[in-house]
Amino acid sequence: MRQFLDFEKPVAELENKIDELRQMTDPEGVNIEEETARLSEKAEKHLRTIYAKLTPWQKVQVARHAQRPHTQDYIGRLITDFTPLAGDRLFGDDKAIIGGIGRFDGMPVVVIGTERGSDLETRLQHNFGMARPEGYRKAQRLMKMAGQFKLPILTFIDTAGAWPGIDAEQRGQAEAIARSIATCFDAPVPLVATVIGEGGSGGAVALGAGDRVLMLEHAIYSVISPEACASILWRDPKQASTAAETLRLTAQDLKRLGLIDQIIPEPVGGAQRDPAAAMDAVGGALAATLKELLPLTPEQLKELRREKFLAMGREALH
Repeated sequence: MRQFLDFEKPVAELENKIDELRQMTDPEGVNIEEETARLSEKAEKHLRTIYAKLTPWQKVQVARHAQRPHTQDYIGRLITDFTPLAGDRLFGDDKAIIGGIGRFDGMPVVVIGTERGSDLETRLQHNFGMARPEGYRKAQRLMKMAGQFKLPILTFIDTAGAWPGIDAEQRGQAEAIARSIATCFDAPVPLVATVIGEGGSGGAVALGAGDRVLMLEHAIYSVISPEACASILWRDPKQASTAAETLRLTAQDLKRLGLIDQIIPEPVGGAQRDPAAAMDAVGGALAATLKELLPLTPEQLKELRREKFLAMGREALH
C-alpha cells in the first residue's frame, strides 16, 4: 500500500478516488475507464508540479520515505552472484552495514552499504541504519580486501548517522569512522559512492570518500540532521524546516558547491513510486562512472581522490 507524505495530499485524494472507481460494481452510467484515465492524468500533473518545486524540508521527507529502495534492494537488483561477508574480525558483526562480493554488469566488485530496514522488525535488526564501530571496521576490512584482489568498490549510503550510544563510544566510534575515511582514500581501486536516501554526518562520510560521489535527485547529504541543527541553533526542533534551508543539504545545492559529482534523476514522485526505474538509473550511472575510472592506475586514483577532497577545503577558505 502506497504511503503519501503530507504535501502529496492532493495526489492521495485523486488516487483514492481512482481506487474507489475501480472497485465499483454498479457504475450507474459512469465510464470507469474514461474517468480513471482522466483522474490519473490529473494526479500525474499534480505530482509533476509538486516535485518540480520541493523545498529542502520536503526533500528531507522524501529522502526518508520508508518505501524508497534500500541498499539490499539495490544489491538484489544490480548485483548478481552476491556473497555477503560478515564481521570485523575484532568484535562482531554490525548489521547496520552490509557488504560482500558480487558481480556488477558481469564484473567482480565489492559492495558496501548502510541498510535501514523496511519494517519494524528489520529496522530493529539493522539498528535503523546507524552503525557502531564494528560496522565501520567491517567496511575497512572489505575495502582492504577489494584492494588486495583489485576489485572496484561500490558503496551505498542511507543513514541518519553513526550510532551515538555509549557502547559505540566505548568501542571507539570516532576512531573507526576516521580510519574508514582514511581507508577510502588509500584504496588502490575505483571507489564510487552513491547517496540513495539520507546521508547523515560521519556515518555517511565514512563510506563516501570516493573517486566519484553520486546522489539521487531527492536524496540529502549533511553534516547534521535538520532536527538536531534546529535544537542546537534555535533550541527548538520545530525549526527543522528552517535548518534544512540553511544546511544546503539537497543534491542540487551540493552539486553547485562542488561537493558531489553527479545527480541521478528519479522517477516523477521520487524513487519510492517506481523503485525499479530508480535502481536502474543508478545502475546506468555506476556503469558509466566505472568505465571512466577503470583505466586509471592505483597511483592516479589515489592522487586524484586526494586532490578532489583537498580542493573542497581550499574552495571553502576563499
